[in-house]
Amino acid sequence: MEREAMDRAAAALRGAPKVALACHINPDADALGSMLGLAHHLVAHGSEVVCSFSNEPLAIPDWAEGLPGLDLLVEARDFPDAPEIMVTCDCASFDRLGVLGDAATRATELVWIDHHRSNDGYGTIRVVDPDASSTCELVAGLIDAIGGEMSDASALCLYAGLVTDTGRFQYEAATPETLRLAARLREHPFDHARLSQILYENNRAAYLDVLGVAMERARLEREADLVWTYVLWSDLERAGAGAGDVDDLIDVLRSAREADTAALVKQQRDGRFKVSVRSRGGRDLSVVAASFGGGGHRLAAGYTSERGPLETIEDLRAVLDGRSVAS
Repeated sequence: MEREAMDRAAAALRGAPKVALACHINPDADALGSMLGLAHHLVAHGSEVVCSFSNEPLAIPDWAEGLPGLDLLVEARDFPDAPEIMVTCDCASFDRLGVLGDAATRATELVWIDHHRSNDGYGTIRVVDPDASSTCELVAGLIDAIGGEMSDASALCLYAGLVTDTGRFQYEAATPETLRLAARLREHPFDHARLSQILYENNRAAYLDVLGVAMERARLEREADLVWTYVLWSDLERAGAGAGDVDDLIDVLRSAREADTAALVKQQRDGRFKVSVRSRGGRDLSVVAASFGGGGHRLAAGYTSERGPLETIEDLRAVLDGRSVAS
């Protein structure tokens, strides 16, 4: 990312009367944390802000109770149709904006902030750095460029995204600069232990029910260097769980040391399957996901499949083996 882009974004946002901010559908802590972290800073400096993402109705994840600023969120239908200045956070591709993509195409100035290597190139001002640990790390730099003291609220939101997108600072993207930023954010007086509990130890019992089913289905394919499982929408309904309740399943699956790649195939309400893939370092999964129209990072990526779980795994296995997908 060129410094010029950061400076241009800061100039556009500094003193802007109104700013509309959006993050990707089904947001994680990096998406929601970066959006709210920047929103708090803009509000403190006199801007009127509105924040949203495309889930309809707006579904606030349980872990988000630890983030200040939820009152800034509006339903997608209440988002400005043609904002003067719009900021997107953590969107690797334009379609991740969902219905808010229409507003993005009509925005006079579109500031695109992201750290995914597979980013597809939108935005009139592109603050995109695939070497950054998280979008929250980029937003912290943008806040510095805008100027003014960072608030406790911004620090908490940014820390949430920083700690989760680095896997609690375990992933290769956690650089010395990332750790210095984490220390700086921790200097603000928020309840770090409580935030960690909300982010990592806040599952409902229904999660354990679905986890048991998913682990019974788990398969290790040594020849493909792959471990995988799947979850059906009916599994969630039977357990009384929501789609967001099982986001952590991939982290359980990836702990199997016998396979480089872990894949979780999770059915959505519309019948399609969300595929999450993780690598221990042997494969570039951003390339794998891109072959299915998705994206992400080298070691963590995802995409959506229209086929059933077994067919989806067959397709994934073909790409991992360097073969073409059967039509």
